Amino acid sequence: MSELITITTPLRWFKGHEESITAVAVFPDKRRMVTGSYDTTLRLWDLKTGVALKKMEGHYNCQVWSLAVSRDGQLIASGDQGGEVIVWHGETGELPAKIKAHSNLISSLDFSPDGTVLATGSFDRMTKLWNTKTWQLQGDLIECGDYVNWVRYSPSGELLAIATNHYIQIYNSGIRKRVVSFNGHKSYNLSLAWTPDGTRLLTGGDGRDPTIREWDTTTWKQIGDPWTGHTDDIQAIAIHPAGTLVASTSRDSHTRLWQLSDRQTIAVFKHSLANLCVTFSVDGNHIFSGGNDEMISEWTTIATTTVRDACIDGDLSTDEELLMQDINTDPNNHTPYILAITTSRIACVNGDLTTAEELLTQDINTSPNNHTSYAHRTFVMARKYDWDRAFLDAIKSIRIQPSLTGYISKGIALCGKGRVLDARAAFDVASMYTDQDSEITHFLLLIKAIALFNADQHDEANLLLKELAAGCSNADTLACGIVQAYLHVQLGIKASDGARYDEAADHFTAAIDSSDLLPKSDIHEIYEDLVVLFGWDLKSLWFTAHQKCCHALLRAGKLQDAAKRYQHIIVSSDKITNADCLDWSNGESRVHFKKECSALCAVHGDAAFAANDYDKAIDLYSTAVDLDSTSDVIANRSQAKLSKMLWEDALLDAQKVTELNPLSHVGYQLTHAALRGAQRYDEAIEAFTIMLSKLDDAPEPHIRDLRQLYVSPSEVEDAIQTAVWIELEYAPLRLLNTSTGLLCDRAAQLNSFKTSSDYNELVSFPTEDLNLRTERIKDVVATYFRCVLLSHRWEETEALLHDIQDKDVRELKEVGGIAKVQSFCKVARDAGYRWAWMDTCCIDKRSNTELQESVNSMFVWYRHSALTIVYLSDVPPSSQSGALARSVWNKRGWTFQEFVAPKVVIFYQKDWSLYLDDRSSNHKESSEIMKELEGATGVDARALISFRPGMRDAREKLQWASKRVTTMQEDIAYSLFGIFGVHLPVIYGEKKQNALGRLLQEIVARSGDITALDWVGQSSEFNSCLPADIISYATPPSLSEDNIQTAIYALQNNVPVDSASKLYNLLENMNAPLFANCRLRLPCIAFRVTEVKRRQGLAAHSTYGVKADGLRDLLITTDETLIQFSRARPTQQTFFLIRPWDRRLLGLPDFSEQLTFSDKGESVGDWSESESGLDDTDEPSSDSPGEEELSVDPEAHSRSLRLMVHLGQAFSALLVAQQRVGEYKRVASDRNIIAQVKDPASIDIMNIRTLDIL
Repeated sequence: MSELITITTPLRWFKGHEESITAVAVFPDKRRMVTGSYDTTLRLWDLKTGVALKKMEGHYNCQVWSLAVSRDGQLIASGDQGGEVIVWHGETGELPAKIKAHSNLISSLDFSPDGTVLATGSFDRMTKLWNTKTWQLQGDLIECGDYVNWVRYSPSGELLAIATNHYIQIYNSGIRKRVVSFNGHKSYNLSLAWTPDGTRLLTGGDGRDPTIREWDTTTWKQIGDPWTGHTDDIQAIAIHPAGTLVASTSRDSHTRLWQLSDRQTIAVFKHSLANLCVTFSVDGNHIFSGGNDEMISEWTTIATTTVRDACIDGDLSTDEELLMQDINTDPNNHTPYILAITTSRIACVNGDLTTAEELLTQDINTSPNNHTSYAHRTFVMARKYDWDRAFLDAIKSIRIQPSLTGYISKGIALCGKGRVLDARAAFDVASMYTDQDSEITHFLLLIKAIALFNADQHDEANLLLKELAAGCSNADTLACGIVQAYLHVQLGIKASDGARYDEAADHFTAAIDSSDLLPKSDIHEIYEDLVVLFGWDLKSLWFTAHQKCCHALLRAGKLQDAAKRYQHIIVSSDKITNADCLDWSNGESRVHFKKECSALCAVHGDAAFAANDYDKAIDLYSTAVDLDSTSDVIANRSQAKLSKMLWEDALLDAQKVTELNPLSHVGYQLTHAALRGAQRYDEAIEAFTIMLSKLDDAPEPHIRDLRQLYVSPSEVEDAIQTAVWIELEYAPLRLLNTSTGLLCDRAAQLNSFKTSSDYNELVSFPTEDLNLRTERIKDVVATYFRCVLLSHRWEETEALLHDIQDKDVRELKEVGGIAKVQSFCKVARDAGYRWAWMDTCCIDKRSNTELQESVNSMFVWYRHSALTIVYLSDVPPSSQSGALARSVWNKRGWTFQEFVAPKVVIFYQKDWSLYLDDRSSNHKESSEIMKELEGATGVDARALISFRPGMRDAREKLQWASKRVTTMQEDIAYSLFGIFGVHLPVIYGEKKQNALGRLLQEIVARSGDITALDWVGQSSEFNSCLPADIISYATPPSLSEDNIQTAIYALQNNVPVDSASKLYNLLENMNAPLFANCRLRLPCIAFRVTEVKRRQGLAAHSTYGVKADGLRDLLITTDETLIQFSRARPTQQTFFLIRPWDRRLLGLPDFSEQLTFSDKGESVGDWSESESGLDDTDEPSSDSPGEEELSVDPEAHSRSLRLMVHLGQAFSALLVAQQRVGEYKRVASDRNIIAQVKDPASIDIMNIRTLDIL
């Protein structure tokens, strides 16, 4: 062995830190190293190239004092002088966690063997244990009572050793209980380390006791004398992975290598300055140390150095001796060396066959009778495929001395020559020289199987291997697996060469699976005989099988399998130091494979996406991305994930696209879609805005043109605002927010919408389709502002606006009307509605403007409500059918429009349970409930369900409302504004007759429908043709029609054609009624009263017998006192019985479908004195239409006769009395005045008039 020397020149240096290096650690992958420094940084190094992979910054302004790497290499922990621990990702160097662990500098760190706990020791005199999943303190801290200099877990993790200034403390790591404490060194204890078997603990002292002491971990007694050699503080101790060597480093600038067995120094490595840290490489062949020289020095261990020196000196015997020593002491060596090759072994292993041949030839020349040298040269010749020379050497070896080696060489040579039968015999004879050693026999059979395989006896070789693995109890299964794998690789290569890629892939897969093959670099050394005999490259066997399998799978079209295999290579190669594997995974061939496989996966992914097979598309895109991360493929995967509504996954891809191509709009477009799907609308709008800017700034014209396909968020907001105002046009001014319990005015409603996810979702909706976007906006706006209205009977105590304004109604006391509001809001909210309205508290009755708008809009509000809830406070729970009909709700004036206006209505009983427990979505669709209401209200069920507001059928609508009552007398009219579709001023205090008069005046004026004049009762002060009370309409209209055709036939021969036509034309040209300023200008057929005589009787009302020209005699009952007169005793005052002219008798379209009187341009202001109503002396003008000669066809004549039939029927007449010239006033009657003409043919133009009635 070489004499001990001080080595001053390392193999190389790792330079880059700017201040002293305080800590160093290597990764289990054997490829990387990490260092920490006073310069506040960590650096990650590539051990193969010596290049710094990453500068890790995070300990700002704090020196790094300690670091540790977890056993699996996934975590790095570093501690600084400020007491902070940073945890880094072992692969990427990213910073996932920071911990303020201590109040003073952290001197030492160590991960538990299972990686679940990190121990930290500090100058704050404490040791703490941290959970590596949560990074929370695990259990109680350990009070050490002194500066902590070093902490280390035992190999089992059961014990934790702590070196403090004055004591070595040993703790049970699980329960934090101290096992033992002892002084250790004479002065300070600075460092410590466990042997791999845990039986020894080594400690290092300071400059006053610069020794290493060895402690028995069972007795905690010192073993032997202290190890001497250092002259200053021993800063760190490291132990060889095999437990045979110890390295220590000191401020004396030396790193010493010790033999653990005899505690002797075997090498000294000198630094230029004080040394602070040291560690072994994973394989133990190198030492890394550094300190104040600001660099890490790499040294080879003494054994490697000696072998290297022996090789350089040409001392092959020493070389062989050392290698054999390593092999014999290698615990992983499973195979005996049955081939005792000496001088040529290294050359054979290295593939230098020429040198090997020369060395063996030299041996033969030196010792011609050395049978082993001939056998060994056979192996070299066989590897050179010189089968004849190989066979001759084998024969010579056996002739000199038959041996195991000789017959093996003969068997191999015969197989090479194709003489398989002879080869089998040679191997059989070889078995006689194994001394019945099962391991040697087993290995001989492996050699035989390989030789047969090389002779193309594949089936026989595989069968032998299977039998050997299965039938031999002492079989080396790993060796069998390796041989099987190697042979499958060869078969796979042949299949690939023949373009049989599926077959090749199967062989390569079988090679990988044959023995659970692992990427272990030491296989080459363990089975070195196979390398020597056959030239196998076992170092790259694992890699070759996988690499070839990747290519075969790719060519076979099994893209994802190929990619998975490739990824397995990459991941697993991080754990080995196989140069070939690393070269391929980083080289040109790997790039070509990746790009080709990735491109094919992307193409197949596009096809799957087009077929809506999104799962398959995602898988294929993912494979492509894993191989070659291009922005286009990631974008396509994001699209596929969007189609699957995997919003968060799609977002990650979108963000990656943006990182790869920040100038493109695509990443932002995908980001917008993903965020919008995830309902993160604010972020989505921001991404969309950036996308638009990217389109605007794009250099390519066709990309800029895409901008035209989108509208900006501001444009969308304008469209939304328009839609909102249109929607709210038909909504109440104030609404209750059922979610917040607050009463909201218009501004608050708008603000609620603008801050909602619905609004942001709309703004983030980028479609270029104008119609689709508009419809979408309308739908969302309509849904958001859906409102529930309440119909109910006001009770004694109701919540008014001031009771709830600026208050959360949910929090108010449940008293009086508040309880009703709360229950109503809850029912609405539970039904899924955000907004609710009720008339008691949602109208500011102090504001005349708001009151006016509310009264006039109420029908429209109910009409457009999503739901109207009818609350029946007088209908007890569990009521039976009929309770609704008896409810006071049916008698109230306002509830008439509140029921007929909405399309959807639901009835609730007193306890807010459903009426009749009817759980249908609309009680208007319940035949039982509608039938009950029809009977209660007298309104046809069809009208209740499909009510049409307006002037049409005005008399019938007045009859429906005639029996309803209101608290405020004016409301009897105001509650009907919506029924008739009129908009009039609301003037509380004007009294009922005026309010009703204004309504009826508007009906007659706008529609021309004079059926509103058909009533019985008291005349209104507003106008004598109108009733004083709506109850006057309770009596149904008196007119009826029957037997029209019979009457027409009877008149055909009795009425001249021209007479009937003239009358029809004259009435057709009559103007519609004009009603304004309490004055009714009424077209009519007037019959002059010629006699009025009172009948005797005790009735409360006066009854008069009345005669009129052209009418049959009739009776009139009235409260008024009439002047009695006759032809014999005439009066100056003129009376008429008039039939208001109803244009419907002409058979023309409905009046409500005609232009109103005002539409024709005439108004009250257009009236003149000359146009005032005619008195009894008026004569028709000679140029009236009735004087024209008319040519009437049969159809027109039939129409005229039909009119005369109607005129001949009994009708409800009005009695009017002249007031001043041209002005009349109606005389009210308690009963209908039913009149009938004596002869319809007698009606002529003298009877047709237009009267002004006050």
